Amino acid sequence: MKKFLDDIKKDIKFKSAGPGKKLTQDTSTKPEALQSSSSAKHNRHAPSEGAQRAGAAALARIEQQSRPKVHTSQDAIRNQVKRELEAEAAALAEKDKAATAEGSHVPVKDPACLSVSGVYFTCPLTGATLTKSEREVHIKEAILMRFEEDAVEASVMMIHTFNKDKEKVKTAVDIISKYVENICKCPTEEKYRKIKLSNKVFQEKVRSVEGSREFLQALGFISVMFAVEGQEEDEEFLVLPEQSPDALELMKERRDRLQSGEPIRAQLDRQPQAFRPSPNAQRFELPSEFYNLTAEELKREQQQKSDLVEKNAMLRTKAMREKEEQRERRKYNYTLLRIRLPDGNLLQGTFYAWDRLPVLFGFVRESLADGWQPFELIAPGGQKLEEAEEVALAERNLVPAALLTFAWDTAVQADIAAAGGKSPTLLKPELLETIRTLD
Repeated sequence: MKKFLDDIKKDIKFKSAGPGKKLTQDTSTKPEALQSSSSAKHNRHAPSEGAQRAGAAALARIEQQSRPKVHTSQDAIRNQVKRELEAEAAALAEKDKAATAEGSHVPVKDPACLSVSGVYFTCPLTGATLTKSEREVHIKEAILMRFEEDAVEASVMMIHTFNKDKEKVKTAVDIISKYVENICKCPTEEKYRKIKLSNKVFQEKVRSVEGSREFLQALGFISVMFAVEGQEEDEEFLVLPEQSPDALELMKERRDRLQSGEPIRAQLDRQPQAFRPSPNAQRFELPSEFYNLTAEELKREQQQKSDLVEKNAMLRTKAMREKEEQRERRKYNYTLLRIRLPDGNLLQGTFYAWDRLPVLFGFVRESLADGWQPFELIAPGGQKLEEAEEVALAERNLVPAALLTFAWDTAVQADIAAAGGKSPTLLKPELLETIRTLD
C-alpha cells in the first residue's frame, strides 16, 4: 500500500511556494522556546548575505535537477488510482477464494432460498452500495480522488481513516498542530517553517502516519534539498514560505479541521423491505456474513443443533444459562429483524448485533407514513421493548434474526377514533411500491 500511496503522491498537485521567495539555510531541527510576542516584533532582521547566497545556491541545485512530469488532470489521477486499487482488489479476491476453498466442505445455502442476499454498506462519500469486501478499497479510492477538489480535506481523511492505531494518529496530529502553533506565534522565525525529514521524532511519529506529509503539503510546505554542514549529500526538508496574516489564519482553521477529523467508515445499508402477510414470517435463512464464525465453526454449529433438545432438558443453573447466552450472542455480527404490522404486512431491516434499541425504533419510525404517533414493539415471548433503553439487540436475544410485533399506543388510537379519525396507512408509499411476497 506504501508504493500505492507514493505513486498517488506524484500525481497530486499541491500548493507551491510563490515566485521570488528566498529560502535561507537553517539546519536546526528542534523548536526552541518561543520568544515573547514583543521581542518577536523587534527582531525581524533581514537574512545575512551568506545565508542568502546559501539559499540561492540550494535553489539553483534544485532547478538543475530533472523534474518528472506532474499529472494534474482528474483523469490521470483516476487512472492511476484505478490501477493500484484493482491490484489490491485482486489480492483481496484471492484471499477470499482461499478462505472459501478452506471451508468448502461446509454446505452452502442456495442464494435463492436466503432471507436476504447479503450484508451491504453505503459509502458516505459516493453513495455507492458495497459488499463487505469492497468497502475498504472503495473508500480509499474515494478519499484519494478528493485531492483534486480539496487537498486539506482529503489528507485529513487519510490520516484518520488509513491508520488504525488511534494513539499513533493522535500523537501525529498533536505534533503537526504544534508546528502550526509555532509558525503562527513566530511567523518570521525560519526554524519553525523548516522540517528536517530525517529528524527522529518526525520519522517515527509523523512520517509513519499515512497522510501526514500530504497534509503538510496542503498547508503549503514544499520539498527542498539543503546542504548540511558535515555531510556530503544534501538533505530533504519541508519548507513553508513566509505567510501573510490571512494565510496564517487559514492555517489555524486547517489545523482545527485536522484535530476534529473522524475516520470515514462505510455505513450499514439496512435494506428496508416490505412483505405481504405470510405464514413464513418466522422462517429465516441467513448468509454467512451474519455469523462471526469461521467455516469450520459454522460446520460445528450445524452439528451441535441436533443436541439442542437434549441440552435444553438438562438441569442448569441461572448463571450457566446466562453464560451460555452471552457466548451465543458473540457469534453474530448482524441481525435480520422483521416487524409484523397491524395490517399483517411485514417490515424487514438489517442491523448490527450491537445496535441499540433506539436505533431499531428510529428505523421503524422512518418507515412509517405517520411516524409521529407513539407505538410499541413486542419481542418474541411477549417482552415489551423500551425505546429509551440503551440496550444492544444482542442483549435482548434479537440475534441472528427475530420477528417482532408492532402495536400503536392504545390511548392515542382511542383518541383518534373518538375524533372520527381513520386508521392511517402504515408504511411509506416508496416501501409499498416495492412490496414483495415472502417465499
